[in-house]
Amino acid sequence: MKLKIAVPSKGRISNPSIDILEKAGLGLKDNNNRQLISKTHNKDIDIMFARASDIPEFVADGIVDMGITGIDLIEENESEVIKLTDLKFGQTKLVIASPEESEINSVNDITSEMTIASEFPKLTKNFLNEKNLDCKIVKLSGSTEIAPFIGVADLITDLTSTGTTLKMNHLKIIDTILESTVVLITNKETYSEKNEIVEAVNRSIKGVIDAFGKKLIMMNVKSKDLDKVKELMPSMDGPTISEVLSKEKTVAIQAVIDEDEVFTLVNDLRNAGAKDILVVPIERII
Repeated sequence: MKLKIAVPSKGRISNPSIDILEKAGLGLKDNNNRQLISKTHNKDIDIMFARASDIPEFVADGIVDMGITGIDLIEENESEVIKLTDLKFGQTKLVIASPEESEINSVNDITSEMTIASEFPKLTKNFLNEKNLDCKIVKLSGSTEIAPFIGVADLITDLTSTGTTLKMNHLKIIDTILESTVVLITNKETYSEKNEIVEAVNRSIKGVIDAFGKKLIMMNVKSKDLDKVKELMPSMDGPTISEVLSKEKTVAIQAVIDEDEVFTLVNDLRNAGAKDILVVPIERII
């Protein structure tokens, strides 16, 4: 049963999306010559490139079966989709900001006579409704930061990861409307009719996510030193231990560890009697 996955054609989340698919075994057959619809190394799965903002509706309407896009775009489009897996990248926030020199320092300073410029009018409107505010909203498709300085609006709502761009444009954040990340999505019909292949894709991608920041550590240990080494070993379910054919009583140990533990752990294991220590990357954890 053929499956079509929509991926952002450009922008900051496009390459990371392709990278995750590649690691999940769904790389493009011809990544150097991307077409609107490209084949993957799996004959039953194709990739369609589209604008990230269009993907929620493409998935909701069944034009494609699955997609990769941001929660902010899903919520702005009010798309009826199933969120399968958080892909752990593209973290951003939709914030409301005012000029640094203005007297608007919190939501309490906003009045219904004010105008707000935004690329996300629906999310902005919902936020204002919750605050019992009826501000005019001007929809812009870009360069939102300039709106207060050319008389278009008193405030803006905009996406930010670090706040640096807003500061560079002399704007201050006064509240957060939504926190967003990039997710894998599908629709109810596809999830019902193509459940097996949808779950296979989801499981493979989730395996890539679960492997982020993990390493596989392997070593040989004399049996007499085993207890000391085991005490040092963190792992998901405890280390795997197997006998080694050698003149001395020796065992082989392997375990999955966090990348930031490697430096200290390797030295501690060496001092505890471990030898032939290998640390290798992990592509997926299923």
